[in-house]
Amino acid sequence: MAVHTVAPLSRELPVPERVWYASYGSNMHMGRLSSYIAGGAPPGAARRYPGCRDRSAPERSIAVELEGSLYFATWSPVWMGGRGFYDPTAPGRLRGRAHLVTVGQVSDIAAQEMYEEPGADVDLTRVLREGRDELGAGRYETLICPGTIEGIPVLTFTAPWTLRDVELVMPSAGYLRYVAGGLLESGQWEEAGIADYLASRPGAAGNWTPEQVLELLAAGASG
Repeated sequence: MAVHTVAPLSRELPVPERVWYASYGSNMHMGRLSSYIAGGAPPGAARRYPGCRDRSAPERSIAVELEGSLYFATWSPVWMGGRGFYDPTAPGRLRGRAHLVTVGQVSDIAAQEMYEEPGADVDLTRVLREGRDELGAGRYETLICPGTIEGIPVLTFTAPWTLRDVELVMPSAGYLRYVAGGLLESGQWEEAGIADYLASRPGAAGNWTPEQVLELLAAGASG
């Protein structure tokens, strides 16, 4: 296996039955993602999720890299710290994990990220035509389609603002443990590289050292 790169969006795509949901925060971790899909509360989180209409596990999960940057901002009452966001206009490369799911599942995951009840499919027409669609002003209501993998659209969601527009907020240990653990689960990055990557992301930089992130990974591995 290798880290997958995305073929740029060069034409309008038809709405498919399945998409690659490109996660870049705690949903890279399969244990965390399962709470969104099957319902429940992951350890360390202060909220129980209703789950998706279709509770099937992702067909596949692969490591990906996208143009742009991960950063941490806004206060999460679930994690008691900064949330992860994606700025596709920022310099750098974002590490993520793409899960092959149905359109209904990615719609329900997006709804739960906004503390809303799942149940309706998102209209993907514009994002598959233009690569971006702002469904609202909420923190995860902006859809991004950077392109395709194996001919299947890649979709993620983030905030409508950019890294330059918002105050950074340090992520909590519980949240960062899931992010680091998800990257490690992908099998494509070693622990030291993951620690260096996360400790250098805006919001974590200056608040977390690589050594501290390594400690989180060790704690996660030991349960």
